[in-house]
Amino acid sequence: MEAPDERPRGRARVGISGWRYKDWRGDFYPKGLVQRRELEFVGERMSTVELNGSFYSLQRPGSYERWRDAVPDDFVFAVKGSRYITHMLRLQGVEVAMANFLASGVLALGPKLGPFLWQLPERQEFEPDVLDRFLSALPRSTGEALALARGHDERMAGRTWLEDVPDAPLRHALEPRAESFDDPAAAELLRQHGVALTVADTAGRWPAFGQVTAAFVYVRLHGSRELYASGYTPDELDAWADRIRGWTSGASAPDGVPRDVYAYFDNDINGHAPHDALALAARLEISTSPVVAQAATTGAVERMRHGVRRAR
Repeated sequence: MEAPDERPRGRARVGISGWRYKDWRGDFYPKGLVQRRELEFVGERMSTVELNGSFYSLQRPGSYERWRDAVPDDFVFAVKGSRYITHMLRLQGVEVAMANFLASGVLALGPKLGPFLWQLPERQEFEPDVLDRFLSALPRSTGEALALARGHDERMAGRTWLEDVPDAPLRHALEPRAESFDDPAAAELLRQHGVALTVADTAGRWPAFGQVTAAFVYVRLHGSRELYASGYTPDELDAWADRIRGWTSGASAPDGVPRDVYAYFDNDINGHAPHDALALAARLEISTSPVVAQAATTGAVERMRHGVRRAR
């Protein structure tokens, strides 16, 4: 009898990008569930969520505190970096904007703060010097982030969170969308800074990439056939589960070292994202939900999901 594989493995977390979508009510969210309890509902079924409101505008400390308190202790939030930094400043001269972003309450998430995602616009080409300066400016620990946050400007007066926090490492992922980033030099630069090159499934709209450049892997699943709209088939979910196992085991890493994986579904149109997230988590046997864990062997998630789709 073959001995079980007891080698250390990375941890996989599967979740959704955002959670407040009207079309999910009465579908993923039960009828009658009040909006303020939707994140709590997600936290009972998933281990992570990608905060995307932080991309569009600076959130307030009270919001981060409410989100932190709505989920279990082992839950993790990925935080999408401000588009003012990535899309308007185009990664240059970001010192004050970065301080304002970090001062807005991100650190109030405490130990539930996971990786930061920096999504670039398609027009942002790979410029080695620009990228190197930006990556060098990213805080690598909560202590470093707090020190940067204290350099915020007067526009943040009365809406900052600057309490002392235990020093802990921070992770960053970059999601470029220009073809010019499909360059070994770009991957090598990210590797030097320990920043993950996001693996993005975008129905062929933008490059998927796939190189492992950090101590973790960050995956965004926007839809395989129709951007933001198409659901994932059972075969596609099986394939993603296999890829994630390759990273968590180290088999698909260039150095053979296991990686943690964060995967987020962003195919929120038509309500596919949360159902696909639960189905992928079931395949990986990482869900905290007994119902979804049972579905890992019964296939109940797909049956439940397709039944919901027919009813709408």
